[in-house]
Amino acid sequence: MIKFSLLDHLRGARAPSDLGDTETVVRIVKELDKLEPERARYLAAFAYVLSRVAGADRHVSDDETAAMVSVVERIGKLPRAQSMLVVEIAKTQNRLFAGTEDFLVTREFSAIASDAQRREMLDCLFAIAQADRMVSAEEDVEMRQIANQLGFSHAEYIAARLAHGVTRTSRLE
Repeated sequence: MIKFSLLDHLRGARAPSDLGDTETVVRIVKELDKLEPERARYLAAFAYVLSRVAGADRHVSDDETAAMVSVVERIGKLPRAQSMLVVEIAKTQNRLFAGTEDFLVTREFSAIASDAQRREMLDCLFAIAQADRMVSAEEDVEMRQIANQLGFSHAEYIAARLAHGVTRTSRLE
């Protein structure tokens, strides 16, 4: 059976493909249908990648959720209510499809983002991980993996980590 994939949708394809059925960004894009399609795809992928870090330790705290909403609101220049909806959908999609969607969505984000936007994403990942005053080992591993998928070297990741005051994975003072 040929199914329409997330990757096809992100690229604006209208015809089905044989890449498999995915829904992560499709669902968020539908909620952002009043925006230009490219901007909606960017914000959908952006929110999903943030949710990877928030959910890395299998628990998304209220502080992490609030930080995600704030970041999506600021970056996306969206009303708070719409930002909250985007974040809730991203968190849900991450819980449901993390194993199959993480790489695809992050790769697509990397493809549509400028160098400055990829750097901004890296900074936002640290903001989400630090929202609950604790950077877990799982969050650190997830951020490192995302950084790699975004094209950052290990040295660039470590420099960003130090710039954000994360010297080890533990409670921040």
